[in-house]
Amino acid sequence: MTRHTSDFLRQRSSNMSLRSVAAANSLNTSRLSSFANPSEFEKKKTMSDAEKAFIVGNLAGCGWLSLCDSCYRDLPEHHTESLALRLRDDRNSCSLCKVMSTKPEAFTEPFLKFMQENPTIFHAVGYFKDKASSLGYKELPARDDWSGKLEAGGKYFVTRNGTSVIAFTVGKAFKPGNGVAMVAGHIDALTAKLKPVSNKPTKAGYVQLGVAPYAGGLNETWWDRDLSIGGRVIVRDESGKTSSKLVKLDWPIAKIPTLAPHFGVGIMGQQNKETEAVPIIGLDNSDISSSTAQPLGPAGSFAATQPPRLVKIIAKELGIEDYSQIVNWELELFDLQPATVGGLDKEFIFAGRIDDKLCSWAAFEGLLASEANDDDGIIKLVALFDDEEIGSLLRQGARGNFLPSVIERTVESLCGESKTFGPGILGQTYAQSFLVSADVTHAVNPNFLGRYLEDHTPRLNVGISIAADSNGHMTTDSVSTAIITRVCELSDCTPQVFQIRNDSRSGGTVGPMLSSALGVKSIDAGMAQLSMHSIRATCGSLDPGLGVKFFKGFLDKWEKVDAEWQ
Repeated sequence: MTRHTSDFLRQRSSNMSLRSVAAANSLNTSRLSSFANPSEFEKKKTMSDAEKAFIVGNLAGCGWLSLCDSCYRDLPEHHTESLALRLRDDRNSCSLCKVMSTKPEAFTEPFLKFMQENPTIFHAVGYFKDKASSLGYKELPARDDWSGKLEAGGKYFVTRNGTSVIAFTVGKAFKPGNGVAMVAGHIDALTAKLKPVSNKPTKAGYVQLGVAPYAGGLNETWWDRDLSIGGRVIVRDESGKTSSKLVKLDWPIAKIPTLAPHFGVGIMGQQNKETEAVPIIGLDNSDISSSTAQPLGPAGSFAATQPPRLVKIIAKELGIEDYSQIVNWELELFDLQPATVGGLDKEFIFAGRIDDKLCSWAAFEGLLASEANDDDGIIKLVALFDDEEIGSLLRQGARGNFLPSVIERTVESLCGESKTFGPGILGQTYAQSFLVSADVTHAVNPNFLGRYLEDHTPRLNVGISIAADSNGHMTTDSVSTAIITRVCELSDCTPQVFQIRNDSRSGGTVGPMLSSALGVKSIDAGMAQLSMHSIRATCGSLDPGLGVKFFKGFLDKWEKVDAEWQ
C-alpha cells in the first residue's frame, strides 16, 4: 500500500481547524491509508508515544489538534474521530510533541478541564483511576493476595476508601532492596459536608440544608457563592448488593446569603457557622397554605432524614426510582464557577480547590508521563491522600498505614519465592528511597509584602518552591535541598524557596509524618498560589505544567542523582 507523503497530507488538511466534525470524520475514515500495514496497526499492543501523550495531555474532546506528520501517523484512529486536525511542519507547534517534551503551556487546558469535571475528592480519585487504567496501569485490590502479580516493568495502582490513591511503576531493572522515588500529596480540599441528618425545618419560606464545615470551609469567602452538590451515594439494588455511585449536579443549588450592611452587621468572620451560615436550597411557602412536604421513606430510613426534593434530584441523577435504595451518602458543597484563565495575557488561573489539586494533579501527570527505560532500577510512586486538611489521622490519611503497607506488599511480591523478604530488605529499600512532600505554598502577595520573609517570596509561573521550617513543620533539610536542586538542574526547572516569618504561624504537610514513619530522606516542595484557604484561589497558568515538568524530572532523575551521593 502506498504511503501518503507529508505534502499530500498537509494539502488535504490545510483548513482542517475550520471544518465541521463530520468533515473531520470523513478524513478519519481514510486515515489508515497513512500506514504501511493498517491491520498490524490496529492489532498493535505497544502504546506509541503519541497515544501516550494524547492520554496524558487529556486531549480527547479538545475540538482540534495541531499535529506533526510523525504524531499523525502514530495516533490511533479512535482518538481523533470527533476532532478536527491541523498538520504542521514544525514539531514545536504539535500538540502531542508539546506534551511529550513537557512544555508547561501544554498542561494549562488539561488542568482546567480536570478541575471543572472533578469537583469532589471522589470524582478526583475516579479520574486518576480511569486515566491510569487507560495507560496500562493495573489495579491491585487491597483485599487480594498480590503474590506473583507484580513484576519488573509493571504499572499498578491501589485505592483506599475511594478517597486516596497510590500509583507506581516498577523499573525494568528493579531488584529487591532498591529504592522508591516517592511524591506524596493530598487531594482533599476545604468544603462543607452534608450532616447525617441534613433536613432542616423550613424557615420563613426557605428550604435550608444542614451542613458542617470540613477544615476551614464555610468561611467568609463562601458567602454569596454559586454552590452545587456532589459526592458519593451508597446504593443497594434489588438483589441486595451494595455499591457506591458518584453524583454531581451541574447547576447551582445552594447559596449562603449575606446580611446587607444596612443592618449594621459585617460578614468578616463574625457569623455563627451553625446558625448564620446555613445554605438555602429552595423555597417552600406551604406553611401559608397549611400543607407541608412529607419525608420520603418510612421513619428511620435514610431518605427520611434528608430534604425530600434533594433526595428526588439525587435519585433522578442516578436513575433510581425506589428511594429506599439510597442507603447513605457523602455529599458536599462545591463552588460551581468554572476554573478559568485570567489576566492581561491569561497568565493566571482562577479556580476553587487549587489547594491541593494543583500539586496532586501535576504529580500524577508527572508519573504517567515518566520514562520507562531498560536500566531503570527503582520504583516510581505517587501517593495522594485524603484528610490532610484535618490532620491526616484517618485510615485514608497519611498518618495511616496506606503507604508503608503498599510499599511493603510490593517489595514482598517482587521478592518472589527467593525468601529474601524481611526487615533487612525493607530497611535497605527505605534507606535508598526519597520522598517529595508536595503541597501548595504561599505565593508572594503584592498587597502584603511586609507579611513575607525577605528573599523567601515565591512567584507565579516560575517553578517549584522548596518550603522550609525551623520547627519541623516541613521535612526539608540541607541534604534534601541539595538533592532537589540537582534534580532541578538536570530537569531544567527553576527552584524557589519559602519560609514563614518568625512572627507568623506555619502550616503543616504530610512530609514530616511520612518521613518519620518510613525513615526516608525527604523534602517539602510544591507550587505557589495566592489566597490559600479561600473558596477561589489563584495560581499561574503555567504552574500546572511547571509542576508536571518538575515531578516528572524528579521521578526520572532521582536514581541518577542518588548515585552521585555517598
